[in-house]
Amino acid sequence: MLYPQYFIDDLKNRADLVRIIQPYAADLKKKGANWMACCPFHQEKTPSFSVNPAKGFYKCFGCGKGGTAFNFVMEMEGLNFPEAVKRVAEMSGVQLPEPVDDQKFERSKKQREEKKQLADQVVALNQVALEFWEKELETGKGERAKKAREYLVQRGISEEVQKKFRIGFSPDSWDGLINVLRDFGADDKLIAQSGLVSVNEEKDRTYDRFRGRIMFPVLDVNGRPVAFGARGMTAEDQPKYLNSPETPAYIKGEHLYGLFQGKDEIRKKKFAILVEGYLDLIALAQFGVTNVAASLGTAFTPEQAKLLNRFAERVVINYDGDSAGIKAARRAIEQLLPQDFDVKVLVLPDGKDPDDFIRENGTEAYNAARGKAEPFLSFAMRTSSNGRNLNNAKQKAEAIEDFLPVISTIKNAIQQRESFDQAMEYFSIEDAGLKKQLWDSLRRDNRGVHQFQMQQVARAVRPKPTVAERRLLELLVHDGELRSQIVPQIEESDYHNLATAELYAAFVAISRSGGDIDPESLLDHIGDDEEMIDTARDIFATAPKRADETPIDGALREAEGCVLTLRTLAIANRITELGRDAVLAEQSGDTELFNQLVHEQLELEKIRRSLQPNVAFM
Repeated sequence: MLYPQYFIDDLKNRADLVRIIQPYAADLKKKGANWMACCPFHQEKTPSFSVNPAKGFYKCFGCGKGGTAFNFVMEMEGLNFPEAVKRVAEMSGVQLPEPVDDQKFERSKKQREEKKQLADQVVALNQVALEFWEKELETGKGERAKKAREYLVQRGISEEVQKKFRIGFSPDSWDGLINVLRDFGADDKLIAQSGLVSVNEEKDRTYDRFRGRIMFPVLDVNGRPVAFGARGMTAEDQPKYLNSPETPAYIKGEHLYGLFQGKDEIRKKKFAILVEGYLDLIALAQFGVTNVAASLGTAFTPEQAKLLNRFAERVVINYDGDSAGIKAARRAIEQLLPQDFDVKVLVLPDGKDPDDFIRENGTEAYNAARGKAEPFLSFAMRTSSNGRNLNNAKQKAEAIEDFLPVISTIKNAIQQRESFDQAMEYFSIEDAGLKKQLWDSLRRDNRGVHQFQMQQVARAVRPKPTVAERRLLELLVHDGELRSQIVPQIEESDYHNLATAELYAAFVAISRSGGDIDPESLLDHIGDDEEMIDTARDIFATAPKRADETPIDGALREAEGCVLTLRTLAIANRITELGRDAVLAEQSGDTELFNQLVHEQLELEKIRRSLQPNVAFM
């Protein structure tokens, strides 16, 4: 009985070779990219046994033994190959598929060989297309070819970089490439499978997929062209970017653009910059930043993370600074962390993409910005909080729910716990029981927490009404004359973070529209929040605080004192928010921002102290 080859290949890539070998080589220690120990197969005093986890093999330079995780457990535990596969799967926490019998295996092997042969044939056609397009860009006489050369000059892409990345131009012809492929000897069936053409079945017509576009070949790590990206040059060229479909040679999400050209520099530095598009990568290369790979505009995948892990230990994600780029960076973090990368995120000033920034500011400025890249944890906490008021229970629960999946992807147990604790401090979760529930749920589910836990978070972090905010509502609810003088003094920032914020917003809106404060008008404004409805009912149930004939002076002084109290509390909340941002700035090494935030805190503290003598309650 045998296991499918695809499973064996995947298991070999996923197996943690260091973890498998360590029980048999207690002195195994990291030395650069490799791990070294005294050989477990023979006695020696000086370590000559090398383990390369990125490439998945070991080698002893003393006795000569070497191989993969399967070879190691076969040798150490006396297992045959199927038993070794099972043992490595157990040690790696991977579920075994159903074994296949020899006949099924032979059929499957034949199918895989046929698939590989077809993929090789498609790569051969891609090579023909690539050479055709390179020549067209270099020597094409047509007007569009000249414009393509002018466009690349305008973008500052030198001939040297064009040749390095094998940039080409597809002529504006319906059958220019098809004729070249037919002359090469390819039949129409293979041409149709290559992804280089489009097929109109209704009209029974096949034509060039890429026409009048600048061509960017996607090379695998061995330098073979497996796909293409194409960019239009005019507004009429829609879509602006056109990519190869999946073919027998190309599966989306399994390759990284520019990795072939940049892998040596990435391996040398053990560090990669990850960008979104091919023009971002080429712009960086033009300015001498060559340890770069691009995710080809698709969501970064686990397969791409594993591929990058063969060459790098650290990654800086430098996607666009818009909301789509931020979301894509978050997704990339969650794919990179399981591969044990050291991950940081670079969001360039004014949301610029790498292409625009380095052209406008140069290599030195880009490297300086990259040196200040934000650690993944503070980036994830900050972006989960963006657009949310962490003093609002529901929004804080949403921010935590959005953030926690990042923690679940951290491979190192100690780092995972420390990151979780930092997050709980950042989100001001102080309840030990709640923290334990969130941690346990995170460990069980491995993808964050469930709605039930989020409801618990919302209840736990919901602020309780302060004496001042409740007293002010009681003063105002039955006193129209007092409302007319106090409501104009209330600013939105005074009540924005209060437990009763919806009630205050309703009081302000109704008063300014000239309406009466009654249960019906309040319900129209506060919606279906049960706790807020209960609070409103309690407020209405209180007796008026001032009789009609009583002078307003005393109630007015008390109400004004309550307003100042709320204002003071709002300033204190803002000081807390600034402190939270200052922690992230300090973690990111942004001294300028840190100092700015601390200065703002100090200024607000002065204002808060000046208001203190006039407050009614605290």
